[in-house]
Amino acid sequence: MIDTKEEIRDFIRNNYAEVARKGAEGGCCGGGCSCSGSPVDISEISARIGYSAGDISSVPPEANMGLGCGNPIAIAALKEGEVVLDLGSGGGFDCFLARRQVGETGYVIGVDMTPDMIMLARKNAEKSGYTNIEFRLGEIEHLPVADSSVDVILSNCVINLALDKEQVFKEALRVLKPGGRLSTSDVVATAQLPQTIKQDLGMIASCIGGAEYVEDIKAMLQNVGFKDICLTPKDNSREIVKAWAPDKNIEDLVASYIIEARK
Repeated sequence: MIDTKEEIRDFIRNNYAEVARKGAEGGCCGGGCSCSGSPVDISEISARIGYSAGDISSVPPEANMGLGCGNPIAIAALKEGEVVLDLGSGGGFDCFLARRQVGETGYVIGVDMTPDMIMLARKNAEKSGYTNIEFRLGEIEHLPVADSSVDVILSNCVINLALDKEQVFKEALRVLKPGGRLSTSDVVATAQLPQTIKQDLGMIASCIGGAEYVEDIKAMLQNVGFKDICLTPKDNSREIVKAWAPDKNIEDLVASYIIEARK
């Protein structure tokens, strides 16, 4: 039985610290970080969740750890000169892709609660000589970002890990400029999750146990003040989710969704 929120948060942080330290095969085995113990093909996983070969080849190899459940960049419609914030930036994969689209006049900020991930992302950026990108240590429930300073918020399979999702959306609204937009991919619950899954630390860290019911996510976004809310299941959601735990039928309980909204 889980005792406290801090126990959950520490477990998640330690899990992803291990991923950062050991690389792509360190602690996660695919899109939702559901670990099977078997070797993984990172490029195959990235392609399954929506990234092109060009995307994969254009970023530092160490930045792509096969994490995620979709490609928020594909639907964000980033423009040159925009300021982009990535929630749960990991090794920096989506940040590096965003940087390419916003150009030298744009700016990209990645926020992650795991020091090892921040160190890895900063190392990747330094090796690549990028100057319009930075990585900040922090929790997405308490963003180290100024009010009304961001054009677009990205996130890839991270908000489900937050213990207070409505607070994440409040913070997202705070840092977005008027008219700014939220463009994320995440795992949501499409049916009632059994308590055995919701109380399992491994399933929570694997982006499954903490999944919120899809209609509740929509209600949270409305409650904090977002407009033009759109939640769309990925066409190959069942394929993505089933690959994380092939024999557990979790694709009947959770799905990969694209979540969009505007301030």
